[in-house]
This record gives sequence, C-alpha cells and structure tokens, in this order.
Amino acid sequence: MAIAMARLLFRSDVRHVLPAIRVPTLVISHAESAFIPPALGRYVAEHVPGARYLELQGSDNLIWAGDQVRMVAELQEFLTGAPPTAETERVLATVLFTDIAGSTERARALGDHAWKELLDRHYAIAREQLDRFRGRQVVTTGDGLLATFDGPARAVRCAQAIAGGVRDLGLEIRAGLHTGEIELDGADVRGIAVHIGARIAALAEPGEVLASSTVKDLVIGSGINFGDRGMHTLKGVPDEWHLYAVRGE
Repeated sequence: MAIAMARLLFRSDVRHVLPAIRVPTLVISHAESAFIPPALGRYVAEHVPGARYLELQGSDNLIWAGDQVRMVAELQEFLTGAPPTAETERVLATVLFTDIAGSTERARALGDHAWKELLDRHYAIAREQLDRFRGRQVVTTGDGLLATFDGPARAVRCAQAIAGGVRDLGLEIRAGLHTGEIELDGADVRGIAVHIGARIAALAEPGEVLASSTVKDLVIGSGINFGDRGMHTLKGVPDEWHLYAVRGE
C-alpha cells in the first residue's frame, strides 16, 4: 500500500488543474531536496493564480521536516496575515541603578585619562560586589550601571557595599532599588519596574541608597533599616511612590 501511494504521489500529473485553483495557496520547497526540486515548487506557484512561493534551506523531502520554527512562523503569517509574536519571558527581580554624583565636574577636573582610570577602578569595585551578592550586571551607563538580583536584601547590601567601596576612591554614588516583574530580552531587561528603579536612583542624594516601599516591605526581618523619604512622583510612572533611604543594619 505504501509503495502504491508513493507511486501515485510521484507519478500523478496535475499540471492542467493548477490554473483552476482559486484559494490562497502557499507553495513550500526545500532548496536541496532531491525528490522534489525547487524548480517544481516554483512551477506550481507560477501556475496557481496568486500563489506565494517559499523556499527553505535544507535537503528535506517532507514538508514537516527541517526548520520547524521557521515553517510554523511562515504558515502562521500566511494563514493569519501577521507574523507570530515571540512570548516575552517575565521574571520577578530587584533592579539596581547606580551613577556617580558630580561625574561631569570630576571628569573635567581630572582630565580624560585620569578620569578613565578612576572610572575603571569604580567598575572593578562594583563588579566585585555584584559577584559577592550574586547580582547580574546588565549594562553600564557611562558612569553607573544597571544590575538585577533574585533577592531584594542582597541587592540592598550590594548597593551599600558599592557605595562604601567607591567612597574610598573619593566618589559618591546615587543608588536606586525597586522590585517588580521585568521582561527579559536576551541579555537586556525591560519593563516598568526598570523605569521605576532608574527614576528612584535619580532622586537619591549623593552617597544615598534609595528604595521603593516594595523593597522595604520585602526585606522585613533582614535587619536592614530605612529612613522615610516621603511620597514622590516618578517621571513617566503612574501614581505616587513612597521612598525610603537605606540606613544600614
């Protein structure tokens, strides 16, 4: 039976029927297929009114073999008119933003070479503390950084450690912390929680670690103390936010 079906499949001549097809048609071929060469697929697409031709890489002879991710994406776009949208992975994390207070004035006073050396030492201290507290550096921001943590208490202590470490270099940093859902985009992160962390850092005083009430509530019992910094409006973020300055253990 299988042999008979194969013979029927490969020996049937339906060329005369192709112009009569009046439904949306997608013809798919594999570029190196031995049994069904791309020329045959192109012929079918050319003789079916309005047909679309798609050629995929590979030597597969069966339509369901080969690059299935690309195949499914192409089929979905053909059937729905829109390409598939990748699902964004969202995770709960604590974001930390830091930047050096008065960096422009300091850079101007030191000159480019000396400032770069100082900045490199600053980043070396930051990376050491990130490793210590299991943080992940996402990106540097010229004179600061964005990092994420899977625990808010470690994020707070890391921010304190960075602030204390760079103070020995004569630098003061501002640090902002917030915990919320973030979107993972490869090595990058996105989402409203990231924007909130950045806005909080911008409100911090030199040498201050400033946190949202979310962080404060999550680290209850950790021994970390906070001072009330009142309610604030964060640019581009809805509602008012209660912020707290970290006061130590």
